[in-house]
Amino acid sequence: MRQSGDAHCASPDLINSPAKRAPKGTPLYVHLPFCVHKCPYCDFFSIVGQNEDHEKFLDTLLAEAEIRAPRSPRTIFFGGGTPSYFTAPQLERLLAGLERITGYRSSAEEVTAECNPESLSLEKAILMRELGVNRLSVGIQSLNPATLKFYERPHSPEEALAAVDAVRTAGYERWSADLIHGAPGEPLSDIEHNIRQVLDLGASHISAYGLTYEPGTPLYASLKKGAFEPQDEDRELENLAEARRVLFDAGLNAYEVSNFATNGQECRHNLNYWRNGGYVGIGPSAASHVEGTRTGNARSLGRWSRDVLDKGAKPAWSETLEPIDRLGETWWLGLRLAVGVDPAEARALAKWEGPDPTEPIRERLLEQGLLKTMENRTYIPESGLALTDYIGKQFLSPGA
Repeated sequence: MRQSGDAHCASPDLINSPAKRAPKGTPLYVHLPFCVHKCPYCDFFSIVGQNEDHEKFLDTLLAEAEIRAPRSPRTIFFGGGTPSYFTAPQLERLLAGLERITGYRSSAEEVTAECNPESLSLEKAILMRELGVNRLSVGIQSLNPATLKFYERPHSPEEALAAVDAVRTAGYERWSADLIHGAPGEPLSDIEHNIRQVLDLGASHISAYGLTYEPGTPLYASLKKGAFEPQDEDRELENLAEARRVLFDAGLNAYEVSNFATNGQECRHNLNYWRNGGYVGIGPSAASHVEGTRTGNARSLGRWSRDVLDKGAKPAWSETLEPIDRLGETWWLGLRLAVGVDPAEARALAKWEGPDPTEPIRERLLEQGLLKTMENRTYIPESGLALTDYIGKQFLSPGA
C-alpha cells in the first residue's frame, strides 16, 4: 500500500506555515515517479523518465528531505514509479543523502525498494543492499507473455526470472513479488502457475491483486470503448479463491486482503498504513499523516519542485481530521487486516471519548454475517472478503 494524494480540502494556515518535522522514528515514504513505460492500469503519479532531468529531481528530493524527513525512521519505503529506474550512481547518491539526513541505517528495521525486472541489475541490487536496503519488491505481475503484453509491461517472463535471480544472488533474505490476476482471457490455471513459480524461487511474501479499472487510466478508457471484454464478477471471485488456495497450500498467511507472507515476513511499513499510524511522504504526489493532520504534495514535477525550492516544502493540500473521522478511518483501514480491529484500540488511536458511534454499524454487519468477532477483535470472515471495500466504507462516516 503506497501513499499518494489528489486534491483535498485545504487548511490555509497549515499550507502557508513552514513545514514541521515529524517525530523521530516516524516511517518515511519516498516517491520516485520515473518509469520506462507508463502501464495503462496504473493510477499512481508516474511518468516516462527518458527526457527528465534525474539529477535535478534528486537535488529537489534531497532538499525536501532536509526540511521534512523524520530523523531515525523505523521503516522506509521507496515506491513509484520505478525506483530501480535510476542508475547505480544515482541510487548511491539518493541513499547516501538520506542516510546523512535521517541516519536510517542505524534505526530502520525495514527498508523496502520497489523494482521492475527491466531495470533491476545485479549491480543495483548489491549496491542497494550495501547501502541499507534490506527488502525488495519485484513487479512481476505475470509470467504469461500474452498477459504481460495486455498490461503493456516492458519486460518478458525471462527478464522477470533474471531479476529474481539478481535479488537472490545479491543476498536478500526478504523479498516480495507483485502479481496481478484477472486480465481478459487469462486462464484460471495461470494463477497457480505464476504463484508456484515465484514461490519456487524463494519468495516469502506475495502481493496478489485483482486487476482493477481505475477511472482516468488508459485501461479504463479502453474498457469503456469496448476494446476488450473484462472478466465477469463470478470469475473474479474464482480468481480470488484460487489465489488464496494456492498461497495457503504453500504455507503463506493472508495478513491483508491482497498480501500474503510466511510468519515474520509481513511488510512492516505497509502494516503501519493499515493500522492508521503516522508517516511522512516526500516526492511528487506523496502524502503524509502526522499527529492527525494529512498533507500531500502536488502531482506535478514542476509544481512540486517549486513548492520545495521556493516555498520551503509547502504542501499542495492538507486536512485535519476530527476524532470521529479518525475513528472511521481506523476501521476502514484496519478491516483490511486479517486480525481486524480492536474497538477499544481504535477509540484510543482516534482520541474518541464517549459512546462508540461505530457500534451500530458493527452490530448491523455482524447480523448480516459480514463481520465476526474473536477475542475483542472484529474482522471480515473469509466469506465476506470480496466485499471488503463495501464493508470498510460503512465506517467512514460513523456519526452520520
